[in-house]
Amino acid sequence: TPPGAICLIDPTPNSILTEQTLEPLASNVTVFLDRAYLRHQTDRQDVEFAVVSDISYTLTSTLSLPTIFKQLTGTVRRTLNVEELSVGLRDPNGDIEFVKMVMGNRFQDMPPIRLKQGQGIAGWVAENRQPVIINDTYADDRFYSNVDKLSGFQTKSMICIPLQVEDRIIGVLQAINKQTGKFTQHDLRLLQAIGGSLAAAIENARLHQDVIAEKRRIETIFSSMSEGMLTTTADGMVTHANDALLSLLQSRTTSLLNQNAKEIIQLKKSEFSEFAQKVRHAKGEFPQLAADLRQTDGNYVPVLISGAPVQHQDGQINEVIFVFSDLRQIREVERMRDDFFHGIVHELRTPLATILMYARLLREGKAQQKEKQDRFLGVIERESDRLQQMVRQMLQLAKQEARELQRSSEPVGINAFFEELLPAMADQATEKGLIFRQRIQPNLPDVMVNPDTLHLIFKNLVENAIKFTLSGTVQVSADLKNDNTLRVQVRDEGIGIPKHALPNLFQRFYRTQVAVERGIAGTGLGLYMVKQSVESYAGTITVASEEGRGTTFTVCLPTAER
Repeated sequence: TPPGAICLIDPTPNSILTEQTLEPLASNVTVFLDRAYLRHQTDRQDVEFAVVSDISYTLTSTLSLPTIFKQLTGTVRRTLNVEELSVGLRDPNGDIEFVKMVMGNRFQDMPPIRLKQGQGIAGWVAENRQPVIINDTYADDRFYSNVDKLSGFQTKSMICIPLQVEDRIIGVLQAINKQTGKFTQHDLRLLQAIGGSLAAAIENARLHQDVIAEKRRIETIFSSMSEGMLTTTADGMVTHANDALLSLLQSRTTSLLNQNAKEIIQLKKSEFSEFAQKVRHAKGEFPQLAADLRQTDGNYVPVLISGAPVQHQDGQINEVIFVFSDLRQIREVERMRDDFFHGIVHELRTPLATILMYARLLREGKAQQKEKQDRFLGVIERESDRLQQMVRQMLQLAKQEARELQRSSEPVGINAFFEELLPAMADQATEKGLIFRQRIQPNLPDVMVNPDTLHLIFKNLVENAIKFTLSGTVQVSADLKNDNTLRVQVRDEGIGIPKHALPNLFQRFYRTQVAVERGIAGTGLGLYMVKQSVESYAGTITVASEEGRGTTFTVCLPTAER
């Protein structure tokens, strides 16, 4: 088919152009036009290739998603000669959300533009992995027109291509409303050339974001761990050490980077380098070493060192991780446990010996008089009660440790509870020659607790107040705070608690030296169980004390109304 025609209209009689002379002219013009068209096409392709290359380079030279999307709004739109451009990213559920940064101003104040899986032309393209050219969108049944209705924009035509990375569809790229003429296969090929680079750029930026997020997560875990952590290269040079390790070493420097680990980690009876070598050669195991770690001041602390090698895919070790667990607290608990068992043996032996002695005296007939028999039996009964209380307390602790005491709760009337509990406590105080006062605010709201647990809490606190007060007053008060929280205070004018003992007061098995020296009976379990019980119901317990002047325990519990 000829590309065109030359027409001679109303030639003059003397015209040199005739039908015979016009034909060779047309042939020459045709050749010229063909060559000009080819030159135009070549120039156009060169320009488009240069533009696509420039766009591809720009897109793949950054790892910032905002920068990538910004590149699309100008250059690509002009290259394709379209009114709008849009990018939709696919989530794990297959839904597509469009990036408003790429779109025009009219879309910026709209809510997020999302399409369900398979919805609209974009959804169809993503599901079927096929590009489409549509020059009349409203005539296409797949077109989703709600975005036009909300924005006031009119989508007349579009090209939509899938953005693919390997075998995954990560989204779609749409060129909307060709400014002149209709979309062609040439436009499609041009958009696909840009889309390939765009998909790679988006994927690289996402991977970079994931790596940065994972790096920050690991750094946060690393720095916030209570255990000391050290990482080294395969040849033992430090690559990272967290604050916990610096604190454990009592290091004055803020960084151990690029130092030799064997010079930093010095052990009392073994060589760290030997343990590190064992870790490097471990296969599927995580070696451990219990040792004493030398601090910068020359002191040693007991630690448990665990190590693990980090391997490349080729099996080569490029890093080794060491974890240093401070054993001082564990050793202290073990010491307290040993002291506890020694104390228990002593506490049990005393009432048992007393019971056994008076029982033998009775059996041997050493108490013939009724008064003496009653006194002996009274001693046996009192020591049996003491023994029973100790055994009950140890059983309660065992159940609490084994979590057999379930955190059940029910409304408990505080006024009725104290009316039942405090009279017996008042009698104990009076028998000891103490003044017992109670100031319970009337009509207090209920608290949601287990009644037995509530009894354990306040019986322990009041009995302790009486036990450690040689003379003076013991007072129990209860009122309601402004935030509708129940506040109960147990005050005494007893021997008080040394300031240095307060941080350890609620630890298991802990007893103050003053109590031990004065021979005041106890197991070191009561306050530990009280604190555990209070906190199990979202409550708090605090203590204020001055040695020689007395102590105040304050318990706060949420009420049923709160």
